[in-house]
Amino acid sequence: MSEQSFNSLKMHAEDNVVIALRNLRAGEALSVQGDSADVQVQQNISYGHKVATDFIPEGQSVVKYGEWLGIATEDIAIGHHVHTHNVRGLNEQERYAARSGEERSKI
Repeated sequence: MSEQSFNSLKMHAEDNVVIALRNLRAGEALSVQGDSADVQVQQNISYGHKVATDFIPEGQSVVKYGEWLGIATEDIAIGHHVHTHNVRGLNEQERYAARSGEERSKI
């Protein structure tokens, strides 16, 4: 019996990021449990940090656990590190919109 291993975890089907399950090296392919994403890591990314699996344009929401985690402060390319250098927290209006299910474009 072969054991399949994964180097990242997607928490919710609507997430646009995955979590690194170990330190990832630039050029390495992501193997995501429960997903067939074909993503190549573009930067070294530390264990526990987020990797973009979709292009996230500046001003759009970063989604983890199916919830808005923050807003991209710059365009984030697929396979890039998602962290405080390119994401800001939600303001009160955005938190309310996220809870009520509004789309970002309607804020």
